[in-house]
Amino acid sequence: MEYIKEVFAKYDKKCIRVYQAYNRTIAEEALSLQTFGENFNLNRMTWIKPSFLWLMYRSNWGTKKNQECILALDIYQDKFDSLLEKAVLTSPDSILFDGNQWEKAFGETTVYCQWDPDRNINGNAINRAAIQIGLKSDILRDFLDTAIYRIEDMTSLVHKWNEQRKKGRLNAKELPSECIYPVRDKTIRKRLNMI
Repeated sequence: MEYIKEVFAKYDKKCIRVYQAYNRTIAEEALSLQTFGENFNLNRMTWIKPSFLWLMYRSNWGTKKNQECILALDIYQDKFDSLLEKAVLTSPDSILFDGNQWEKAFGETTVYCQWDPDRNINGNAINRAAIQIGLKSDILRDFLDTAIYRIEDMTSLVHKWNEQRKKGRLNAKELPSECIYPVRDKTIRKRLNMI
């Protein structure tokens, strides 16, 4: 199956929304500080995901261990765009690099891009890809310091929607509305294998 590779997200004129799942300690601290605090491990890579339903698939609607709390992060669009400019695919399928060029770029970057099949409310793959962006090292610290406009707790809503879903009563129109986020730069599109 050929997947549509575009960034599908909820966004406005200033921010784009991404999602993450954490344990209660990290989530409550992040909500209080409106960034991530001392319980957040800066030495690990963190992944931000614009697709709400992909994160629901990944976290099993906030029921997996250490993924019980679902956070929505509204991040500034210019910061998100900057991440896309720096991102390198996690596998060498870009038409911009040959294998050696990709290895060099992958070894030097601190921003990673991965495409996975996006999901519907029941966790089934659909014909578009969901982007994940991985951050580590200095770029992660900068992200925490300068990129986050607001952090919102979606945990109780996710639990409500999951109960409705299990009973066959969830209307997908209630979920976050996502559309194509414009990525017009041709170099970025080639490097991230966007079609």
